[in-house]
Amino acid sequence: MALPLRHARGWLAIGWALIALAVLLSLVPGQNLPPTGLSDKTHHAAAYALLALWFAGLYPRSRYLLIGLGLFTMGLAIEWAQGAMNLGRQGDYRDVIANCVGVVSGLAAAFTPLGGWAQRLESWMRRT
Repeated sequence: MALPLRHARGWLAIGWALIALAVLLSLVPGQNLPPTGLSDKTHHAAAYALLALWFAGLYPRSRYLLIGLGLFTMGLAIEWAQGAMNLGRQGDYRDVIANCVGVVSGLAAAFTPLGGWAQRLESWMRRT
């Protein structure tokens, strides 16, 4: 159950769009992606940290473990798919580790004031 948010469906829709984008960017052939100057592992860790923090902002702390397990499972499935597709991508256990670092970082950040971002943002929006 999501936190009591006025725009919960919208926040969830954005979160699922972010997941779809992560899956798409993970499965498209690597040569089709623009260079960013960052390492692949940095991309993985940052993306999974963002996803973990996003969903942690929508759910109570009692759901953080489930969020983490869901994102971990998603990362494993993507790495398996990369290896099975033969489109210039390959599964890499180091990507799974980077994903886990990102998930743990995002959930750790959720124990700071960043964790209640959605409620605070909605509160601010109501005042303006």
